[in-house]
Order: sequence, then structure tokens, then C-alpha cells
Amino acid sequence: MPPTSRSRPVSVGQFRAFEAVARLLNFRAAADELSLTQSAVSRQIQALEDEIGAPLFLRHTRSVQLTGAGAQLLRAVDPALDRIDSAVRQIRQGAGRRGVAITTWASFASMWLIPRLEHFQREHPDIDIRIDATDNTVDLATADVDLALRYGAPENAPPNAVRLFGEQLTPVASPWLLQTHPIRTPADLAGVALIEAGDAHRTRHLEWLTWQRWLDTHGQITPPRRGSAGRRPAASALQPQRWLYFNYAHQIVQAALTGQGVAMARLPLVAESLASGALVEPLPACRMDSPLAYWLVTGPQRTRRPEVQAFCDWLLLQAAATREAIGDTPDPDTVDLID
Repeated sequence: MPPTSRSRPVSVGQFRAFEAVARLLNFRAAADELSLTQSAVSRQIQALEDEIGAPLFLRHTRSVQLTGAGAQLLRAVDPALDRIDSAVRQIRQGAGRRGVAITTWASFASMWLIPRLEHFQREHPDIDIRIDATDNTVDLATADVDLALRYGAPENAPPNAVRLFGEQLTPVASPWLLQTHPIRTPADLAGVALIEAGDAHRTRHLEWLTWQRWLDTHGQITPPRRGSAGRRPAASALQPQRWLYFNYAHQIVQAALTGQGVAMARLPLVAESLASGALVEPLPACRMDSPLAYWLVTGPQRTRRPEVQAFCDWLLLQAAATREAIGDTPDPDTVDLID
């Protein structure tokens, strides 16, 4: 069934003519800007009004005024044309350039990847980098990205995933907090604020990131969580001064850096802060191994492009340095080489 006269797609040219007249409130000025005749602009506006079914302008002898419908349409057309023009500029600028697109989650991008990127850019100044930081899993077979950096248990890793490094959990704090609240044993954590991921208790694998598991492992029984009715805390339950919960790992570390408490941190993500002294690991003998690991996943056929292969090679070297810094020895069965 053919579309009715008021349901057909509207020409982009009509929208550009409308936007120019609406901005300049003058048909002649809009025609000059668009390099068209005034009658051509008038015909485009009339055609647009016919398609929409409502007048867009009040035409006076010496002036033009937007109607209510015209003002409503302008609020939609103006940003849409800006986005189209911006996309075209980016495509034109990127035409013929080499680039690598990476998808990963925000905390890993800000805490591990971005601080190291300057080294890659020095070695490859002609390769553009685009980072898409999202918590959503991206399908590399269909998405406009070349590789993914992911986090999870080995059994959940894709078949072609390359293990970058594993993970240990450890308490960290700012040095000046430890000056006022020395922590020499796990029991000393009583009386300070404990910082952890707020959603870790709702996810089976992320439960490893909780203070509860670490404290129980080191003989400090934790009180029951909110909602665990019928359970009484053990007499020796460690009671912190307060709990601080955050959604993202970089928020947890930021709170620790500013002395707001002791954070349960992922060692690979804080290794640089520990090396610089910005954070201190008060109980280094009490690190706890996690079953989770960090993975590199490449899209189908993407490594055949030299720039993607160069980035993967650089990434594996950075991962090797992180493994050495945290004392991680990977299982050979989980490590592959990228062809």
C-alpha cells in the first residue's frame, strides 16, 4: 500500500531549507546561504508544510515568524542536522586513516588502559585510537569495534580469548590514613570505614570482590548483610566504623586515595598507585586470589589489519609487565598467541 501524502519520508533538503529560514527569519537570506533562489527555498518550505500538514511560518510583508508547529519542529531538526554534519566531518577526517576501536568497561579504561596509551601513541603516531567504555557486552561480529577487553571467569571467556593477567584482592589505603589508623593485622580494620563494590553481593562471581569473603578467609567473621533475617552475628564479628559502597572500581580507589577508608581493591588496577606510593598495601601477606581474570578478545579477521595487530602486540607486552608487577603466573592452558 503506497504511503499517504503525509507519511512519506521528508527530504533532507527541505529540512535544511527550513532550518535556514527559521534561524535567519528571512527567505532571501536563507536562499543566499544555501546558494538557491528565493523561489526554490519557498517551494521547499511549502512542500514541507504540505507533508507535515501544518503551517511552519507566519509570512508578513517584511518579516517571517515561526508558528508553534515550526518552533516544535525546529527543536528536533536543529540538533539532528548538527549530528549529521558532525558525523560527516568525522568520516571525512577519518577517510584513509588507520585506527583501532576498543570496547571495555569504564573502570578498566580509566585505571589501566588510558594511563598506558601514551606509550603506544609515541610508537605509532599515525594510528587513531577509539575507546568505547561500556558495561554492556558488545558483539564483535557485528559491532564497529576491533577488539574487546573483558573481565570474568575462565569458563565464561570466549574460545578465542587471550588471558592478559589474573587477579588478587588486597586492602589498600592512603598513607596518611594509615598514620592515624595503623593496620598491622586484619583485626585492626575495626574502627575504620571499609569500601567495596555495592553490587558485588548480587552477582555470583563478583562476590569475590567483597570484604566479607576476605575477612572470613583471614579469621575475621563479618556480620550478616542487610536482608539476611534470622541470622545473628557471631560474637567475634568485625564491626567497621561504617561501610562505603560504590558501583565502579575507579570510584572505590578514588575514595581510598582521598582517605575515606580502606578499600578492597583489585591488585592489577592499583599496581601503579602502589608503586608510586599514592596507595599503601597495609597487609601484603594477606592477598586473596580471585578466580576472575582479564581477557583480550579480537573480532573476526580483525588481526589481519596491521594496526590492530600492532595494538594487540603492544597490549600483550603491557599485560606481561602487569603480571610481573603483581606476581601473577598464568595457567599455560589459558594463554594463547594471536596469529
